[in-house]
Amino acid sequence: MLTRLRHNVWIRLLLLVLVCACTGLALHTNWTQAREAVTDLPLWVPPTAVLAGMAGLAAQMLAWRSLLSGLGSPLPRAAAARVMFVGQLGKYLPGSVWAFVAQVELARDWNVPRSRGATATLVAIAVTVSVSLAVAAVALPLSSVEAARRWWWALAAAPVLLACLHPRILGLGLRVAARPFARFREVAEAGPLRIGGGAVAASVGWTLVAWIPLGLHVWLLTWAVGGDALRSLGPAVGAYALAWTLGLLVVFAPAGLGVREVVLVVALAPVVDAGAALVVAVLSRLVMTVADVGWAGLSLALSRAPAAPEPERA
Repeated sequence: MLTRLRHNVWIRLLLLVLVCACTGLALHTNWTQAREAVTDLPLWVPPTAVLAGMAGLAAQMLAWRSLLSGLGSPLPRAAAARVMFVGQLGKYLPGSVWAFVAQVELARDWNVPRSRGATATLVAIAVTVSVSLAVAAVALPLSSVEAARRWWWALAAAPVLLACLHPRILGLGLRVAARPFARFREVAEAGPLRIGGGAVAASVGWTLVAWIPLGLHVWLLTWAVGGDALRSLGPAVGAYALAWTLGLLVVFAPAGLGVREVVLVVALAPVVDAGAALVVAVLSRLVMTVADVGWAGLSLALSRAPAAPEPERA
């Protein structure tokens, strides 16, 4: 099945059309919901928020690229951007697993073994979840007591998950996870899955950097709908970090649809009323959808297509 996916142009074209249709539908739906709110914002706010969102996504791409390099399959920045940002459009299909599959298969076009591509993506998710919960655990208790009380269990998991990113624990987890697949030829040819502490540290660092612009775009939207500039900072950053994480974990919701909105409304309650918080949630979803589409388009335009894939061995 995966071999056919790589070599059959028609299957890929059909999947591309399906992904584009779902992404276009998401963009249209988000625009319809947010259109009136957008027209009430200062003209410079929407494009600034989109640029901030794109900056955060770029840092997340570099975090994933660091892990892939640590596993022994470094990619040029342009190629890594093409793989990640085009693959991430799969999250607009029902079930976030499609983004994972697309990313692994697109990386395979650049001769990245599936075992390494899958491992880098799974570890990147673990890093994102751990760091994002840590950011929320620091920001929310000081600014949104209700959100911290409601989702205390998620915030309490942050130090445990961060500890699991230690190279020894992570290495043990990789070896255990890879054991059932050791008999597959491609896994055996790729060699043992080892990732150094430097690569993990770089990924954690880039993920932390990502939360500066990602939090900034929510803070900017919160301020634009009437929130106090200073008091909105903590709730905006913490709320979006938690909303992003819980939306990522609810795999049956396309791009975390519905989950992010609930978290943002509760967490922003100390600085804006429920109606304004819902507006921020809707605007944020539109902004990040535009950022996803923008990066996918730019990565296709600014990078070369990979060479013809190597033939699969029997």
